[in-house]
Amino acid sequence: MASSIAHMIRVLLAIAVALPVASRAGELQDYAVIGDGIPASLTGSPGDATRGRALVLDRASTCILCHNGPFPETRFQGDLAPSLTGAGSRWTASQLRLRLVDASRFNPETIMPSYYRIDGLQRVAKNWQGKPILSAEQIEDIVAYLVSLRD
Repeated sequence: MASSIAHMIRVLLAIAVALPVASRAGELQDYAVIGDGIPASLTGSPGDATRGRALVLDRASTCILCHNGPFPETRFQGDLAPSLTGAGSRWTASQLRLRLVDASRFNPETIMPSYYRIDGLQRVAKNWQGKPILSAEQIEDIVAYLVSLRD
């Protein structure tokens, strides 16, 4: 079990190195964590659920590598993380936004990347230092899609 988790971490780190840069250093939007979420949109406006679905299914964003969900057209979905089926029934937009921004706030031992955090991280590839994996707009698009997934 430990070796398979270590292997998955190495795979995720390798993928993160290959992802296109979402933003330059210093371009992170300010946000406030209130309770168990980030209530305000990172962009000031709602995301686009259609673009969010495309991001979730794009293996480069890594969601589908660990999660599975209501995506019958997508083969080889992940089984390391909770299913995304019904995500909008289980979590609020605020909670989902914080999980994407910094999942380690919920579980310091998580293998889920902090998609919109640049400080206090370890083992970050040189070309990713000071850069988030996803942009604020991409985070909002994914949130918009995930809240639409209701049981």
